[in-house]
Amino acid sequence: MAKRDYYEVLGVSRDATAEDLKKAYRKKAKELHPDRNSDNPDAEAQFKEANEAYDVLKDPEKKAAYDRYGHAAFDGGMGAGPRAGPGQGQGDFASAFSDVFEDLFGDFMGAQRGGGRQRAMRGSDLRYNLQISLEEAYSGLQKSITVPTAVQCEACNGSGAEGGAEPQTCPTCSGMGKVRAQQGFFTVERTCPTCGGVGQIVKNPCRVCGGSGREEKEKALSVNIPAGVETGTRIRLSGEGEAGMRGGPPGDLYIFIHVADHPIFQRDGSDLFCRVPVSMTKAALGGEIEVPTIDGGRSRVKVPEGSQSGRQMRLRGKGMPALRGAGPGDMYIEMAVETPVKLTGKQKELLREFEESCAHSNNPNAQGFFDRVKSFWDGMTS
Repeated sequence: MAKRDYYEVLGVSRDATAEDLKKAYRKKAKELHPDRNSDNPDAEAQFKEANEAYDVLKDPEKKAAYDRYGHAAFDGGMGAGPRAGPGQGQGDFASAFSDVFEDLFGDFMGAQRGGGRQRAMRGSDLRYNLQISLEEAYSGLQKSITVPTAVQCEACNGSGAEGGAEPQTCPTCSGMGKVRAQQGFFTVERTCPTCGGVGQIVKNPCRVCGGSGREEKEKALSVNIPAGVETGTRIRLSGEGEAGMRGGPPGDLYIFIHVADHPIFQRDGSDLFCRVPVSMTKAALGGEIEVPTIDGGRSRVKVPEGSQSGRQMRLRGKGMPALRGAGPGDMYIEMAVETPVKLTGKQKELLREFEESCAHSNNPNAQGFFDRVKSFWDGMTS
């Protein structure tokens, strides 16, 4: 059977660019791979045909010969064209597919495109959990912290070599930090075992840091905590994480804020809530109570006559400052009417007289509730 035109096999025109050829082959390879076409007996032959076509057209010299002489350039029929080497009549499948495998999976496997050398490794990011009080969250503060971290070795200036000498390019990976191994149809990249992926080796390691270019120390930092922070707020300090390996850039330090619970105030966003006990007589007769505010001040609040437990009163602008631009929140006073305890005999007598003198209108909630209970019971008996 006569061979099909290579351009037809890949579905591209004769003026297709190298990138067009690669995209077309990648699409064909994915469509025709035998593992994905177990029910198609022709898939393997078509797959090999696409590999053969791409192996020729991706090579400028082979492509030029094919464009001029066609398939005869590789069959020995035309002496002017370059002949294929042993095994290339089938398209040098492993070579062709390895190029596409790298294109498809190179980033996932850690391949470095463009031949750039991995001379240094960025330091790790660090996390620091910082607990502050609600008062500190209200006002903001400058906080000094001590962070255990890896800093650049002073003895070798971060190079990892004794005396600060420059590391040498790894001979195993030629500075790439990775080595390739052919496994059947695939080319697999692994971290270089000689340099550990750094791309460089140190023949005379620094005695202080052991060749890593960094040493463990505690670092003191001053952190600006803005007013209005909440639990979960994250503050990033760029470049304050671990030093990089062998002079690499440092990582970042992330400070996670936790605002401790307060014995008086409960927080909901920028609003504050304060539950204040009120005596039974003050709730019945009305009056004023004095309540604290988060800034350390005091506010007088009027208690309306006949107030019940759970009633709220709002103090505008007495809450927490907003972290991002908006105005401060409010403070809500929730009254908790307190029943007196440890009464004297006289007090009990006065309360009994008071109870006897009360009409239904003095306790509207209780009267309404028991009216509904009576209706419920009457309905059950009927």
